[in-house]
Amino acid sequence: MSTSQQPDPQDRPARLTVGVVGAGRVGPVLAASLQLAGHRPVAVSAVSDASRRRAEQLLPGVPVVPPAEVLQRAELVLLTVPDDTLPGLVRGLAETGAVRPGRLLVHTSGRYGTQVLDPARRAGALPLALHPAMTFTGTSVDVQRLAGCSFGVTAPEELRLAAEALVIEMGGEPEWIAEEMRPLYHAALALGANHLVTLVAQSMELLRSAGVAAPDRMLGPLLGAALDNALRSGDAALTGPVARGDAGTVAAHIRELRRHAPQSVAGYLAMARATADRALAHGLLKPELAEDLLGVLANGTDGAEGDAR
Repeated sequence: MSTSQQPDPQDRPARLTVGVVGAGRVGPVLAASLQLAGHRPVAVSAVSDASRRRAEQLLPGVPVVPPAEVLQRAELVLLTVPDDTLPGLVRGLAETGAVRPGRLLVHTSGRYGTQVLDPARRAGALPLALHPAMTFTGTSVDVQRLAGCSFGVTAPEELRLAAEALVIEMGGEPEWIAEEMRPLYHAALALGANHLVTLVAQSMELLRSAGVAAPDRMLGPLLGAALDNALRSGDAALTGPVARGDAGTVAAHIRELRRHAPQSVAGYLAMARATADRALAHGLLKPELAEDLLGVLANGTDGAEGDAR
């Protein structure tokens, strides 16, 4: 990597001692990445056996201690706990006096900006929100996947350079997200990534039911091409019976799903309606074909057989 891609030396944080509160799939990976950049992990909190094993694998030799002690030992603390746990954790650490002035306190929640860290900020902490837009396995593979990964960054203006420098040191690409836009930003990622996993898993189950021995091998090239086309062309990449207005085919789909996988019908109908709306708006679905199609989708929720023309 050329020096022009690195943060200016005067903007780089000094080599820091690093602590992790919450040894789930994210925290130890980020700490291991920071270690590669020259920072020094010194403490991690872990409760379950799985989290302890994860910490030992990714941060060998780093002592496991209670959260308050992590804050005592480290200059940069990663709060990598579930979203719903984060506000209570921050309040508890602030109320017990665990937060020390001048400590960089970083959370990795996509939902929150830095306001959730206000109790710690009032105690003198320096708040950063650095959310990696990546799915994690909690293994060393994730460290490599951080290369080129976008991070949703929110921080006070005076800490912006430090936040961006930390992201770049982990191999990521900083993307500035305004405080008030964090929930929308996170919803967008969940819609694209989390729901994709559900859709793919459902598709594989249906293919197995249809007698396909290796649904992953069948879907791999198809989904790879679809994702690539969507990222390149957006709605122009829409294909299939809904975009074409093939009402009879969609009705047949609904009948078969009701017969073999009724739990999938609601999701199919919701996605088909959303696809129809986008195809109409972008001129892909002809209005004269849309009426029959939308009628089939409307009747689908009532268990109607639909027109199998």
